[in-house]
Amino acid sequence: MSFKLRYLSKNMKFAQDSQEDGYVITAYDSSSITINGKMFSQSLVVANTQLNENWDIASIELLTPNHIDLVLSFKPELILIGTGSKLTFPAIEVYAGIIERGIGVDFMDTGAACRTYNILMSEGRDVVAGLIL
Repeated sequence: MSFKLRYLSKNMKFAQDSQEDGYVITAYDSSSITINGKMFSQSLVVANTQLNENWDIASIELLTPNHIDLVLSFKPELILIGTGSKLTFPAIEVYAGIIERGIGVDFMDTGAACRTYNILMSEGRDVVAGLIL
């Protein structure tokens, strides 16, 4: 699968050859994420073959181990957490369960997490993205 990036003001749109390869982020802006052409206006968790449309978190400061447990239920090899409009790291105690399981985790702003998720997913990696809006 290949995709092209096109920037329109602060909005980011993606186009790819096929959406049959799993859940692909096709657009992102500060108030919505579009996956396979369907727009979502709330935080969510996405993987190649799974989507949880209702990740009940409004900001990275509210991240709890329960939020992390939902992401871990996808059984990923790598986790991306999109922290909203800016990169913010939560307390290590909140995501220690990821590290204890030997799973890679990276925090980045949500736009960067969307781009990184698409790249890693297109490479066949078992990646899960928790994306906070």
